[in-house]
Amino acid sequence: MQILLSVLLAFLVCSFLEYWIHRLMHHWSWFGRITKHQKHHSHNTGAGVFVELGNYCAIVPFVTIPAFLVAPAMGIGVLVGSLLYVAFAAYAHQLQHDNPTKCFWLKMPLHYVHHGQNQWHYNYGLVIDWWDYVFGTYKPADWLTPELSNQPHRHYWQLKWR
Repeated sequence: MQILLSVLLAFLVCSFLEYWIHRLMHHWSWFGRITKHQKHHSHNTGAGVFVELGNYCAIVPFVTIPAFLVAPAMGIGVLVGSLLYVAFAAYAHQLQHDNPTKCFWLKMPLHYVHHGQNQWHYNYGLVIDWWDYVFGTYKPADWLTPELSNQPHRHYWQLKWR
């Protein structure tokens, strides 16, 4: 039970960190430059699931080391939860660039709207929209354009992987 709760805790903490790191990339220009986030916005593409996964794994030690110090079982759960979260975040990020209509778990593909409608101060979430609601940065938009809805059908796995 402790491992399962730790997996859920890791999901919550990682989503919180992902939200704030992305938000800081926009509010501190030097941070956006050193993380190459400004380049990402100018090209409006994802680097590929595996590249994104490598980037997102940087937060895993910050979440797991404190958990291992509390209890080994908690550390294992947080490690598993963190790795699952960053894997899904890498996938969700690339999916929102390549095929945003497939983000069925979101009311609106936040990251797609963040880029496509120049919402630099809104919609920072990649995987979930909770933190955008909590911190007042959720901004709804009409995102499903006719050309986007009329694109040829693509599967969930048809996106850039590397």
